[in-house]
Formats: sequence, structure tokens, C-alpha cells
Amino acid sequence: MSNYTLKDHDFVLNSDKKYVLKVKELEIKDRPREKMMTSGPEELSVPELLSIVLSVGTKKEEVSVMSARLLKEYGEKTLVNQRDPKIISKELDIPIVKACQIVACFELGRRFYEKKSNGSIVVKSAKQAFEYLKDMSALPKEHFRGLYLNSQYKIVHDEVISIGSLTASIVHPREVFKPALEYSAVAIIVAHNHPSGALKITEADLEVTQKLAEAGQILGIDFLDHLVIGKNKFVSIPFKI
Repeated sequence: MSNYTLKDHDFVLNSDKKYVLKVKELEIKDRPREKMMTSGPEELSVPELLSIVLSVGTKKEEVSVMSARLLKEYGEKTLVNQRDPKIISKELDIPIVKACQIVACFELGRRFYEKKSNGSIVVKSAKQAFEYLKDMSALPKEHFRGLYLNSQYKIVHDEVISIGSLTASIVHPREVFKPALEYSAVAIIVAHNHPSGALKITEADLEVTQKLAEAGQILGIDFLDHLVIGKNKFVSIPFKI
């Protein structure tokens, strides 16, 4: 499989649900806060840590159930990278206060411990893009995601653009290329998952891909690839420019 090649654009002018124990149903020593105090934060699972951040649930959903659902439906990596609480609130049907707590938590992590970008992560081929994005194969909902690269093929931004069925109407070039302009990216790769695991390319897939390729050509930003991700496998959608 060949590597991506950047161009010079310079010019003058499911139904299988597992039951999650509620916090009050756990033995005291196994409850997240008590477990953290006795064993340390490293002993807690990601859902348990998120339960502590959220503190309490809602009338219709207990906090441990909510935490497990958020991570399953949105994916750990995508939840970490989502900076807009309004999107989280809408997509996952949780109060805006809870969504703000989640965004604030991960923003603190980024500021204290992470670099401003994804550092040395280089993506020069479809296979490398898939290796970075393969966590999408386990998501129960369809996610449309963009990777934004600099001139050294390093990822400078990773964004979930939309969640839901992929159609030309909800995947607008404006939403896809806006982060590229904000982060001064020279190229983008997009991907979406098929929760069924099938890699069949649809007419909507082809239409969206072609629109994005043409928009990139106009903006002078390389549209490198559109991956469809199934169960631990992928396929690139063809397009013409």
C-alpha cells in the first residue's frame, strides 16, 4: 500500500447490554471514592475515575451506569479529544453541567501533562492512519472523524466531526475543513466506522468523499484519504481530483 504524497499548493495571491452495578449496590470498599482512598487512583478503571469526576448521576441514570455508557458510546479517545460540551451533551443525552465537567477534566490533563499537539505521531499511509484510528472499530455508533496533519505528516489535531449515520447533509465541507484552518494543517484524513463491521462502500460514502476532495482542492489543503473502519479492518474510499 503506497504512502500519502502531499502536493504543493503555493501560489501568488447493539442490543447486547451488560448490567453495570450501581455505586450503592457495591460493597463500601469497592466504591470508586473509597477504592481511590485505600488503593490509589491507579487501581481504578476508566469508568470508575469518570464516576468520581461526575460525582452523581441524574434521575434517570445512576452515575456508574452513565460513566460506562458514555465511554462505550463515545469511545475513550474521542471523549478525551472533544472540547465542546454542547456536542457531548447533545450526542450522549446528558445535562450540560455533566458535559462541562468531562471537558474540564480532560482539559486539565492536556494542560498539565500533554504536549500541545500529538507530537511525533506521523501518518504517511492508510495503514498508519488505521493503526491510529482502529479504536473506532469497537464503537456502537457511527463516528466521523478527522485527522489534521502538518507538512511533516505529523498529527496536529484530531477531531470527532459528527456522530450518527453518514450523509452528505450532515458532513459538510465547512465543518471538516474549519479545524484545518484553525490548526494550520496542510492535509487531512477522514474516517468513519461501520458498527456492523461490514466494509461495504455506500453511495453516501462516495458522495461525501468526492465533495471533500473537491473542497480541499479549492482551499489548497490536501485531502489524503477517507477510511471506512470495520472490525479490525479498513478500506479507502476512491475519489477523483
